[in-house]
Amino acid sequence: MIQTLEAVIDEHGVVRLLEDVHLPAGRRALVTVLEDEPIGHPSETVLLSEAVLAEDWNRPEEDAAWAHLQQAR
Repeated sequence: MIQTLEAVIDEHGVVRLLEDVHLPAGRRALVTVLEDEPIGHPSETVLLSEAVLAEDWNRPEEDAAWAHLQQAR
């Protein structure tokens, strides 16, 4: 089973889990390093790409391709 656990990594690279975890044996893990504070606004890249992506996504062909996922009304 995959679990996501919050942790803190100090300046020496020591990882400290913020909650206890009990495993039957040692496990591999992936670590994602986050910003200190959550970003409260979209990044510039997201804002700049929105218009370009909208041109591609807002086409009748795209609507038809995804129509099977629409709920019946």
